[in-house]
Amino acid sequence: MYRTLFRSLTSSRTKTVIRRYAAAAPAALAALGVAMAAGSTARSPADRTAEAVARVTEGDLSSRGLQALSARMDPAQLALAVRFDAGSPGFAGLGLTPGWESLTLAGRPTLESGTSGLDAHRRNAAMPVQIGSLRPARPFVLTSATPADRARALRCLTQGVYYEAALESAEGQAAVAQVILNRVRDPNYPNTICGVVFEGAERTTGCQFSFTCDGALSRAPVAWAWTRAAAVAERALSGHVATEVGTATHYHADYVHPWWSPTLAKITQIGAHIFYRWKGLAGETGSFRQAYAGREPVIDEARFSRPRLIVAATPAEAAAADALVLAQGGTAMRTVEIDGQTRVVGISSLGGRRQPTAEDIATINARLEALITPAQAPAPVAGVVTMDVEEVGRPAS
Repeated sequence: MYRTLFRSLTSSRTKTVIRRYAAAAPAALAALGVAMAAGSTARSPADRTAEAVARVTEGDLSSRGLQALSARMDPAQLALAVRFDAGSPGFAGLGLTPGWESLTLAGRPTLESGTSGLDAHRRNAAMPVQIGSLRPARPFVLTSATPADRARALRCLTQGVYYEAALESAEGQAAVAQVILNRVRDPNYPNTICGVVFEGAERTTGCQFSFTCDGALSRAPVAWAWTRAAAVAERALSGHVATEVGTATHYHADYVHPWWSPTLAKITQIGAHIFYRWKGLAGETGSFRQAYAGREPVIDEARFSRPRLIVAATPAEAAAADALVLAQGGTAMRTVEIDGQTRVVGISSLGGRRQPTAEDIATINARLEALITPAQAPAPVAGVVTMDVEEVGRPAS
């Protein structure tokens, strides 16, 4: 136990000093101490560490000596030793992914959500909660610049709670709200509530919360459930902290198993949602230092109420959907077969962004061609000798 700590204290040079120290007579040790104290050269930290270890272990470098060392530690020191000991169950690994000892880079993660269904339930259950991963989050008290900004912040947070966890318990809804507010303070995310909730919604892929890009906003919320979600959001904006998830910044439903879940520290599961935080320093309380902007962006909900992906069931519906998308400046969807699997490809809509025309594409290609076409060689200058330049390592083709 605590092999990492003990190994650092027992390097080859340190071991030699320990053995010499332990083998010497008490009188000789006292004399050595006086001589070293009176010398003009300061003792190195390694020498002082070796002597301290030797006194505690009496020169025994086995598990008996290690137990003697750990017995002198206070709870904080003991927890730190366990955290950085690769042989202990609570090893934190400096933020490394579990299994880093045998991790290979042969495969790269895809953008797909991962497995789902019964297999996902089994994988999620097999991934244990990381002991000691919970970190406290500071209360968030909304300080909006104007009443309109406050109203927008409350609405965006309510939407996040409602569309993500409408049927969850009060604790489950508060945990989702906590994740959103944690992201507001996380330098990796926008510094507004609406910015966090609608991040990536303007793209066909990459929306952080699926309800902002799957057309869910087009459906009117159920009144009683919306009121309940609004109460949770109001409470979170008044300083309530969901202590069960702390500094969690990620979560997913237990019926899916995202590829990214092993790269984060699993905290707990509340209802159908499993919560995670960043590993290492990024997940510590002090890392959530981003200041809230105070001004919330104005969200065009009508724009985000249209689903980014439209999959029609029949050829007639497909033709009608294509016509609608093309009229809005989008690109029609197509069903193709890739590696034996049927996939829907194309971009149905970019949230109102105009698609380039054929003339636009021709202009862009012409500009690119001008950049990559070699310029005409300059005329020779009198008195200057030109030399050929050989490009080393350039592919032949």
